[in-house]
Amino acid sequence: MKKLTILLMLLMLALSFSACKDDDNNTNDPQEPQEEIVGVWVSEGANVAPLLVQVFKIKKITATFNANGTYEVVQVDSANTSLTLTGTYEVEKSSVGSIYTITANQQSPATLTSEGIYEITNGNSMKYEVVQTAPTIGAVPPTPAAGFGSTNGGAFGTLNVQTYVKQ
Repeated sequence: MKKLTILLMLLMLALSFSACKDDDNNTNDPQEPQEEIVGVWVSEGANVAPLLVQVFKIKKITATFNANGTYEVVQVDSANTSLTLTGTYEVEKSSVGSIYTITANQQSPATLTSEGIYEITNGNSMKYEVVQTAPTIGAVPPTPAAGFGSTNGGAFGTLNVQTYVKQ
């Protein structure tokens, strides 16, 4: 149970960011992923990952992704207490459909790295799944090949999958 609680806390922190990075090779438009994710995204109600609702009582998350590769996430719990997370992010297009990998380097309120996947559909809906990878908590990030719900080899199913709507 202690390991699950730690994993869930790290998942909460990880869910507060997404990533974009320019392609190192100039064969594709390096701005495309960034343009899609840049902006303000909100997850609330049934869109909040069930793990965050059940364990941390999170009711709303507002994530702002900037074109310069920085992010700010504000999480609000059922007591209306907010927590702001900030850092930088990078993304890379995977070879699976329209799924991107993401690495988020959180700088505040704690320094940590989270990795995972996201997919934007219709330009305004984002499916997002990440876990903390450093410092290590023993969590295995989801992969594009295994798809959403693949955190820790699928152990949590879709409990760690977040949905955001672009504002």
